[in-house]
Amino acid sequence: MTAIVLDGKAIAAEVQQEVADAVQRMKDEHGITPGLAAVLVGDNPASQMYVKMKRNRCAEVGIDSFLHELPGDITQEELEKVIADLNSDPKVHGILVQLPLPDHLDEEAVLKAISIDKDVDGFHPENIGRLAMKGREPEFIPATPYGCMVLLRRAEELVEGFKIAGSNAVVLGRSNIVGMPMALLLIQANATVTVCHSRTKDIPAALANADIVVGAMGRPEMIKGEWIKPGAVLIDVATVKVEDPNAPKGYVWKGDFEFDVAKERAAAITPVPGGVGPMTIAMLLKNTLHGAELAIKKSQPA
Repeated sequence: MTAIVLDGKAIAAEVQQEVADAVQRMKDEHGITPGLAAVLVGDNPASQMYVKMKRNRCAEVGIDSFLHELPGDITQEELEKVIADLNSDPKVHGILVQLPLPDHLDEEAVLKAISIDKDVDGFHPENIGRLAMKGREPEFIPATPYGCMVLLRRAEELVEGFKIAGSNAVVLGRSNIVGMPMALLLIQANATVTVCHSRTKDIPAALANADIVVGAMGRPEMIKGEWIKPGAVLIDVATVKVEDPNAPKGYVWKGDFEFDVAKERAAAITPVPGGVGPMTIAMLLKNTLHGAELAIKKSQPA
């Protein structure tokens, strides 16, 4: 068996085209252009790169983007004032605070300050709380887990007999950004979910019966191919730069899975790069569109 490779670039392009079409309809029918405000604190090169990528994708689908570059020594009060102003700005339908923030800032308080109607990252405590409660729907789903679910739905179309509902799923990693919301989304989709982490005693045993494995540990090739149940669907969230003197650039990108071995046992697998990464930005665009839809709905008479 050689796994189907779930092409995140191609699937993200489909999502982006759907968003672009919907943005154009919104402009034509309502005269409104969705707007995303990106808040960048300090001069972290990785954060600058990620924000640039997100703004480029916004431009491609017709979403306005507004960059707020703030000094690394900004105070908590000053940062929360910027967010308050964006909350009240009618041109802004989504607010993205690029993480991580400098150590002196209270990240949780900053995320909580974002209006729940503009929380396109899905990190507001109320959105996460709704995700965790049966019968409640969050306004926004965190973009990376959201993208992973889209990839799993595509696997349902491509892999004979595979369904999320009823599957045994293992999520490796318990971060607030990926691992925990991913587990909650899989539970919502009626999978039986196990979460593994750095204190898990026997990860191979946990994976032995897993139909779905989501790797979100950020440890290159930690998940050995021989641990994978034949026919499993593998979603690799990690993207780690690994030095390789034989590579043209002197390095390669690796995920959590031992890809070359795992792909011979799995039914489907995401590549690194080109798997989950493009989906994250695509779902952020979709969330921003949803923020604009919420604004239109609230502006209409009851």
